[in-house]
Formats: sequence, C-alpha cells, structure tokens
Amino acid sequence: MPEQPAELSAVQPPDPRWAWLDVPVEEAARRLLGCRLISEVGGDLTSARIVETEAYSPDDPASHTFRGPNKRNAAMFLGAGHAYVYLSHGIHSCLNIVSGRAGAGCGVLIRAVEPLEGGGLMRLRRGGRDGVELSNGPGKLGQALGINLGLTGHDLQAPPLRLLRGAEPPRVVVTTRIGISKGVELPRRFYDAESRYVSKYVRA
Repeated sequence: MPEQPAELSAVQPPDPRWAWLDVPVEEAARRLLGCRLISEVGGDLTSARIVETEAYSPDDPASHTFRGPNKRNAAMFLGAGHAYVYLSHGIHSCLNIVSGRAGAGCGVLIRAVEPLEGGGLMRLRRGGRDGVELSNGPGKLGQALGINLGLTGHDLQAPPLRLLRGAEPPRVVVTTRIGISKGVELPRRFYDAESRYVSKYVRA
C-alpha cells in the first residue's frame, strides 16, 4: 500500500460535531438511514431523506481507498462529516459521506433518497422523470439534488449541502452491495424496508 502523506499517517481525533459518525463504517451506514440531505446548490432548495446506503473501508477491495490515499480519494481521509463525490461511468455524480476519524479512509455511499422538498426542481434536473425514478439510485439522487464534483471535501455542516441527523427507520434490511465486482459477499448495504425509493429490494 502506498505510504500515506504525513498529515494522514496517524488517525486523527474526531470532530465532536460528527461524533455520531465516528463509529465502524457499517454502523455509520445504518445511522445515516433516516437522515436528511439539504441542498442549496445554485441557490435552489431541495431536500430528501436517506433510505439506502452502502459501507466502504480501506480493507475492502471494492473501496476507492483500498490502495491508500491519492489525489482523487483525498476527501475520504478527511474524517466524518465530509462529502466525497466521484463520477460513475464519467457521467453520474455519486455522493459518499465520510465516517470515522481523519485518516481512516472510511465512507458511506448514499444509494437512494426519498424527496421531501423541491420536487419540481428535482423533476427538471432529472429531465421530467417522476416518482421513484427521481432518486432511487446514486446517480439519480446526485442529479436530483444538484450534487457535483465541486462538493468533494465539503463539510456537511454548511451550505450548499448539509446533513441533518434523523431517526433510524423501524425496519432495516442488511444485504450485499450492488454493482461491484469485488467484495461482493460482504453484507454492507442497508435500506429502509418501508421506502419505495430503494434501488433494489431483497425478496422475502
């Protein structure tokens, strides 16, 4: 594994504002269910409730931090409460929320959200799509909320993208992740069993 930069060579103490995300990444993924994302990108308000997440860490071959820090994934080593945004297939902006302490390299992919405010703007951003098609996937929600690469490294306490803690759903399903080719056996996807905005359900 490449040598870490000096400032990341040791795991740093957590920011007390984000102590609730200074937990193992699987627990952080569960805690993010029910939380609210408030976007004011471009001065326009949209908001949504998180209903599906996936956990990633440096010991996970599917994680962007598996081979250590680099220019692209540097935000994943900033510590809990920061945004890490990457492009999927060079097109879709996907939002991750960093968990754990600075230097840990852990994060949670937000896979689906349930719209709360700004539905009309979300439909416009999504090319007229409506219903669950607004935000039942990481690229879809990124487009709906106006998320872009410029938000990488952003502290989610401040506009234009904020994260507010919410209550965990009463029924959470834990399953393997979607759309990856490594670490496929790990039970690291979490979703609200009662939300229709989940990207893919496990049949009972």
